[in-house]
Amino acid sequence: MQALLVLTNCPDAACARRLAQTLIEEQLAACANLFPACESIYRWQGRIEQASEILLLLKSTASAYPVLERRIAELHPYDLPEIIALPVTQGLPAYLNWLAAETVQ
Repeated sequence: MQALLVLTNCPDAACARRLAQTLIEEQLAACANLFPACESIYRWQGRIEQASEILLLLKSTASAYPVLERRIAELHPYDLPEIIALPVTQGLPAYLNWLAAETVQ
C-alpha cells in the first residue's frame, strides 16, 4: 500500500468541511486536516490574484487516488482546483495500517 498526502485549497472552511466529510464518508480518504487562513498569491488567466483560502490535507492511498481526484474535481467550486498528491515514504506502521483499512482499495 502506498500512502499519499493529497492537498487542495478551498475558498472557505464550510467548503473544506463539506469536501472532507464527503471524501471520508466515501472512504476515499481516511483523515482530513483543515488549516485555516492561508494566503495564496497566484497567476490566473494572465492576472496576479490574491485569495484567503483553507488548506485541506487528506490522507489517502495511491489505489484510491484516481477516484479521489475525480471526486474533488466534481465537488470543488473552483474551475481548476489545486489537487496535488505527495507520496508518504515512511510512517508509523500502525498508523499506515489504519489508513489503509479506512480507505477503499
